[in-house]
Amino acid sequence: MASAFETIITLCVALLLVSGAIFSLLAAIGIVRFPDLYTRMHAASKAGTVGSGLLLLAAGLHSLDVAILFRALAGFFFFVLTAPISAHLLAKAAHQAGYRLTKQSVVDQLPQKEEPRRH
Repeated sequence: MASAFETIITLCVALLLVSGAIFSLLAAIGIVRFPDLYTRMHAASKAGTVGSGLLLLAAGLHSLDVAILFRALAGFFFFVLTAPISAHLLAKAAHQAGYRLTKQSVVDQLPQKEEPRRH
């Protein structure tokens, strides 16, 4: 019979796996359903980061090895720190390259690059 510790670990891993899979599924649905580049990027960076981070934590916890768990935690923090920054920079580059917002968007708060004046 399994000990109480093993049961708790198994339940935590199952909860992390299910919640990580749900977040990853929502990110994939958002990428397919959202109307423009910016909202798709938002879905991928936010829900995708949380989903992959939870799945990584579940794998680290399931290993029952402290070294692997710390590597999984380091990977999770790496995801959380880098995904929003990279999504912001990609969206800014796309905006400067001329990708327009969808008509459903209300306000574009980034100014467009001004064309140089020719005399």
